[in-house]
Amino acid sequence: MQLKMDRVSKQYKNKIAVDRISMELSPGVYGLLGANGAGKTTLMRMLCGILDPDAGEITLDGISVKEEEYRDKLGYLPQEFGCYPEFTALDFLVYIAALKGIPKAQAKRKARKLLSYVGLEGQEKKKVRTFSGGMRQRLGIAQVLLNEPSVIILDEPTAGLDPKERVRFRNMIAKLGSEAIVLLSTHIVSDVEYIADTILVMKDGKMIHSGRREEIIEAVSGKVWECELNQEEAARLTEKYNVANVHEEHGKCCLRLIAEEKPHETAQAKEPTLEDLYLYYFSEETEGM
Repeated sequence: MQLKMDRVSKQYKNKIAVDRISMELSPGVYGLLGANGAGKTTLMRMLCGILDPDAGEITLDGISVKEEEYRDKLGYLPQEFGCYPEFTALDFLVYIAALKGIPKAQAKRKARKLLSYVGLEGQEKKKVRTFSGGMRQRLGIAQVLLNEPSVIILDEPTAGLDPKERVRFRNMIAKLGSEAIVLLSTHIVSDVEYIADTILVMKDGKMIHSGRREEIIEAVSGKVWECELNQEEAARLTEKYNVANVHEEHGKCCLRLIAEEKPHETAQAKEPTLEDLYLYYFSEETEGM
């Protein structure tokens, strides 16, 4: 199974949202990392057939994104997951199953099985409006899986969840990657770091990195530094460089900096992290958020 993008582009007026992206994805979990406005959502909507590319082609095993057969193999959880609050969890899934052409008897069996799979067993008859944010997101995953998709697209699925729900959600997503192509879009670095087999870094509509965590953080190797300084020196360096972390210890400011060259005579080189890479590329976007 292979999801292929061939020079896919999309432009809005004077802004190029997706710029000639070519990639081939096989089963596994792909973490699409980038700041807000990087083009992630536009790319995912094109992969789902919601938006048409201005140029390029998207296929799954040779089947065009424009074909019904492609959509039959697709599961999509958008950033804003809409549901009917007065429906019970079971009724909601049966309704979505009907929209996907699944017979009612089969739909009920599948719905109950999926509610158990996502940790909502015993909640079948509760109305969706009573669910927490995490429970709604799990219900969202259940509706994605109704048609046993080969491609699963998840747009910011853990945004707004508490730490416990985020861990539960990440574990669920990791399991899905054993049989399907799972594309997870987020700007939450830890989500990508923990579960993605391959990390994709998108900036200004372009895919600037693709690979395992250990491979892509090489881009900031030799650019991560830590130093202990007095308040005045720390303030000066904070003005000049990207600061990944700052804390006080024994009356000194401990800074973790991203810099092309040694930022201070006391600075010590450190092993980079994915968060360092994110800050290196997206510090300006992060400040504007």
